[in-house]
Amino acid sequence: MSETAAPTLLGRLGGWFSPAASADIAAAEDAALRSDRFRLEREGEWKRLEAIVTRIERGRLRGISDEDLLALPALYRTAVSSLAVARETSLDAETLAWLEVLTRRAWFIVYGPRAGLGDWLLRFFGGGWGASVRALGHDILIALALMVAGTVAGWLLVASDPDWYYALIPAGMADARVPGASRAVLMGTLFGQQNQSGLGMFAAALFSNNAQVSILAFALGFAFGLPSALLLIQNTTMLGALLWLYHGQGLTIEIIGWLAVHGTTELFAILLAGAAGLHIGRAMAFPGDAAVLDAAAAAGRRSAQVMVGVVLMLIVAGLLEGFARQLINNTAGRLIVGVFMLVFWTGYFFVWRGNAGDGTSEGVQP
Repeated sequence: MSETAAPTLLGRLGGWFSPAASADIAAAEDAALRSDRFRLEREGEWKRLEAIVTRIERGRLRGISDEDLLALPALYRTAVSSLAVARETSLDAETLAWLEVLTRRAWFIVYGPRAGLGDWLLRFFGGGWGASVRALGHDILIALALMVAGTVAGWLLVASDPDWYYALIPAGMADARVPGASRAVLMGTLFGQQNQSGLGMFAAALFSNNAQVSILAFALGFAFGLPSALLLIQNTTMLGALLWLYHGQGLTIEIIGWLAVHGTTELFAILLAGAAGLHIGRAMAFPGDAAVLDAAAAAGRRSAQVMVGVVLMLIVAGLLEGFARQLINNTAGRLIVGVFMLVFWTGYFFVWRGNAGDGTSEGVQP
């Protein structure tokens, strides 16, 4: 047993001192030496870049010299170049990870956003949102025409055959609002239900439906705007059917008032969302002199900013639906709130320009 083990041990000892093993050891030592030399030659610039980045991140701009500020882009590019070389060498993992973090931090300083969230919000509400909306002018007119056409189509369909009402209005939203309902029943769905759950359920279902339509109308715009157009028509056929139902019992003004409290904001949001989808689709179908992708990207930036505002409008509509309409139990008051919101949104988008002219219609990027 010992005689067999002795040659094995001797073989291992001999392998350690063989020419091939010695060459491997020498190569490893040479690589480590090159790695140390590589780090030592550039570590000073890395440390300088880290110091500048750290001061900027902490808001200590006054403590940075003009020379350091001018050197910042060059130091960043040097660090990126060093990182690319370091990934191909045997630079130790800890230093490599530190260098990767440093280059990411420096990128945000050199190329990242110049404005914080507060500045972006100020520009957004101070005119950027309105400028993006105005840039969708033709698409807003198209979307408005489609919504009007959908409303008229819904009215005419149920007027010709009341069974269409059940096809247009989901069963969960109909409740007592069905063809043949008496004036008293329909009147009861509009007034005096502040403490009843039926009204809240219908309002919640209506809001949820409109929110989904808004998001889909924008998201499906890439298909040349056709799904967006169909969604606008389909959604407003419900409105036409509902108006026909109440008109048949002489409650046209009452239902308009009931809808106006939140509807002028909610329908305006749907209009803008549909226009945003159509804008993207139209840019892809008719890019003009630009490439299709470039035209779609520019339209997408404008539309995306509009959609940020649409989300806010839907939140406002939800608040009006949940509180204002419940607290105001008369048609005149509801109409006043609805008209006020319509005038407010129209004035904000198309009259008041704020600090941003039409030149910012490409979208204010955060």
